[in-house]
Amino acid sequence: MRLHGLTLTAFGPFGATQDVDFDALSSAGLFLLHGPTGAGKTSVLDAVCYGLYGAVPGARQSPGTSLRSDHAPAGLPTEVRLELTVGGRRLEITRRPAQPRPKKKGDGFTTEKAQSWLREYDPENGWQALSRSHQEIGEEITQLIGMSRDQFCQVVLLPQGDFARFLRADAEARGKLLGRLFDTRRFAAVEERLTELRRTAETQVKAGDEQTLAIAQRIAQAAGPAAGELPLPDAQPGEPGLSDGVLEWSAVARSGARERLDIAESVLAAAESRQAAARRELDVARELARLQQRYEETRRRATELEARRPDRDGHQARLERARKADRVAPALELRDEAERAYRAAGAARERTRAQLPDNLADAGAEQLAAMERRLRQELGGLDAARRAERRSAEIDTERAELERQARADDELILEAEGWLAGWESARRDLQERIESAQESATRAEQLAGRLEPARRQLEAARRRDALATETAAAADRLAAARERALGAHEKWLELRERRLRDIAAELAAQLVDGEACKVCGSGDHPQPARAGDGHVDKAAEETALDTYRRSEQIRTEADRELGVVREKYAAARAAARPAQARGAGAEGGGAARAAGAGADD
Repeated sequence: MRLHGLTLTAFGPFGATQDVDFDALSSAGLFLLHGPTGAGKTSVLDAVCYGLYGAVPGARQSPGTSLRSDHAPAGLPTEVRLELTVGGRRLEITRRPAQPRPKKKGDGFTTEKAQSWLREYDPENGWQALSRSHQEIGEEITQLIGMSRDQFCQVVLLPQGDFARFLRADAEARGKLLGRLFDTRRFAAVEERLTELRRTAETQVKAGDEQTLAIAQRIAQAAGPAAGELPLPDAQPGEPGLSDGVLEWSAVARSGARERLDIAESVLAAAESRQAAARRELDVARELARLQQRYEETRRRATELEARRPDRDGHQARLERARKADRVAPALELRDEAERAYRAAGAARERTRAQLPDNLADAGAEQLAAMERRLRQELGGLDAARRAERRSAEIDTERAELERQARADDELILEAEGWLAGWESARRDLQERIESAQESATRAEQLAGRLEPARRQLEAARRRDALATETAAAADRLAAARERALGAHEKWLELRERRLRDIAAELAAQLVDGEACKVCGSGDHPQPARAGDGHVDKAAEETALDTYRRSEQIRTEADRELGVVREKYAAARAAARPAQARGAGAEGGGAARAAGAGADD
């Protein structure tokens, strides 16, 4: 706000008209109002306040007091005209308080009502009247300056000890006033954000201290007696100096443990040397014992074989006899068959003789033979020859089959002897193959038991990667929703401010000639306010408010969605960790879980 000029007429101690040119005073920068007591310094400030708000500060506005100068002529009205630039607009405010004036007809005085005028300077059209309503002018000035009369008096004028009263006010009252004056909402948001970051940092520091203490406990367990040389710091998580104390203690424990480790390594090296020597002696003794056992086993087997030699010789003799018998078996069978054939021929001869005629019943062999030859010749000698030939072929075939069987038996005997000779090595090979197969089966069962957890872990890892991408996308959506909500909120506030600035024009649009004004009650509307460029009506403001509420709802939904996705991602990441890692995490306790949660955030 910048003051340009002030005109006082019959105001306070000034009985005539006084002009104050603030442009000339402020051309050199600062200026000072000074003078003796009663010179009117405070009255100038009162006139500025009255021109802006239609009232003066402090008790000078109490009932029964008058702003009119006692030195002014009766026909000179009390008036204050203030010209200023505020909010980029050059305005002129003229105010007259309620005051007595001479009656136009007759003698005496009548009380004239308070009046106010507001004009704005247009570079093209000059001064333009805006309003004559006290309420409209007051709202317009309050909206442009951003302070009420009391706040303006406390912050700008500070007259008659009011500054001290402002300083003695509580922090809440001063905070509300200064926040309204300087629009500290952004700073409050920054303060709230910094407070949230501070709490988060405190939580992370406390979690880190807890993890540090847990690691120190594990160091103490691992260091053993070396950790007892210096006690652990008794500071609680979050207290200053805990990390330095733990580092100092761990350095001492590490030095003691390293010294004990060097001693143990020396003792271990000596013990390992003695163990290596004892192991070599043990290997020599075991090799000697093995050779002695093998020698005893060989002697025992030789004794057993020697004792079983008669049985083997008997079996060998039987085998030889069986082989010889097998060779002559076909001849014996042939002899038996020939005997059977001879007996059958004798029986057939007897049957044949029985069938011979009586004259040939006692015939000799020669006679029968001659008879036979003759009959053969008569019946034909070809059939007998064919039968003899067929029989001879059958005998040859049987003999060849018997020879083939004899050769097969010889090969079988040789194969059995070779198989018996390599039985021990074959048995060892088969035993080794059985053991290898058993080991393979055991290994296959173990791998089969580990396959399903590995598959579940792989599936969880895939879900984790997908949820990581989804988490990043949800975070981006939340950031975009926040930006849109913030933009919608700022736009709504801007439209609301513009509507309040032009509220006089909106109220003037509802005025009807002859009907009383809802604000001042007057039935005359000589100069109703007109809407300026960019006027915002109530529908536009409500539309902006609805847009802001929808944006805020979308932001809340995006925030909730991000929380759900983060929970799913944390569960998938925990499931995707190997069993060893999960075991280690469980051993770490709550500190590890707190650190992991901080890293996820």
